[in-house]
Amino acid sequence: MPWNERTKRRLKLRDLDILATLIDAGSMGKAASRLNVSQPAVSKAVAELEAALGVRLVDRGRRGIIPTAYGLALQKRSVAIFNDLRQSVQDIDFLSDPTTGEIRIGTTDPISVAMVSPCIDRLSRKYPRMSFHVVADDTAGLYREVLERNVELAICRMIGPLPDDLAAEVLFHDSLVVLTSARNPLTRRRKLTLADLVNEPWVQLPADSLFGSLVVEVFRVNGHEPPRPTVVTHSEYLKNDFLAKGRFLTLLPGFMLKVPGWHPPLKALPVELPNTRAPIGLITLKNRTLTPLAQLFIDNIRAIARPMAQPA
Repeated sequence: MPWNERTKRRLKLRDLDILATLIDAGSMGKAASRLNVSQPAVSKAVAELEAALGVRLVDRGRRGIIPTAYGLALQKRSVAIFNDLRQSVQDIDFLSDPTTGEIRIGTTDPISVAMVSPCIDRLSRKYPRMSFHVVADDTAGLYREVLERNVELAICRMIGPLPDDLAAEVLFHDSLVVLTSARNPLTRRRKLTLADLVNEPWVQLPADSLFGSLVVEVFRVNGHEPPRPTVVTHSEYLKNDFLAKGRFLTLLPGFMLKVPGWHPPLKALPVELPNTRAPIGLITLKNRTLTPLAQLFIDNIRAIARPMAQPA
């Protein structure tokens, strides 16, 4: 399909929006209801797109519509088109009033507490009309969120290869530590080994999660079978509740010890964990111009990250 002036004139943003809604809804009726238009209007928009491109975008049947490979390809690019348009409007809003606007950020739970929360608190005090949408996920999930343009940037522990379309700025390096309540008697020991901790009560993420698999690897690399966790959960609230009880152990990034006012008060046990040092990175999409709000957020994140890079 040649890209020329005729094609550009015949492709309409409204029609692209209708196609994306149709594919998501799965039927003409549902799409029409979501868009508050008639079914013939939906059918006409799709037909005009198909005529302009010369390919069938959806297959129609009794049970609704199924997108073709061409329809899915156009829908994927439409997401980027509308995302860039939304950012353009936000850029204009920011230029006219730099104290307002929305930014979407992806991060992990530990980093959200240690860095993202204080950054948002700082900016929201100075610019109370700013809005922050925070998505929490593991590293692999956050890579996808940036690639799919669901977030403008992500801050996470960099694990595994970085996808080709992403760019990373390393903020600092961090090692994992075994953490427990400051009231745990084990904190009075001068030296411990992983073997000493195998039979202690542990609370951890599931082993099939990205961070949970790191816990398994830490033990096995050091010649030990991983402990059988007493509690397995994705809930940070539940994990913190068990840590506050005074006897449970967990594996977390070392920077958590630098979070002021963190509850429950935690302390690292004196056990060596070699080969756990990894970069904490700021992830963005290559060749994507960041909004002024995103740049302002990044500047503040860099300032918050500097003390994290210093030895405890």
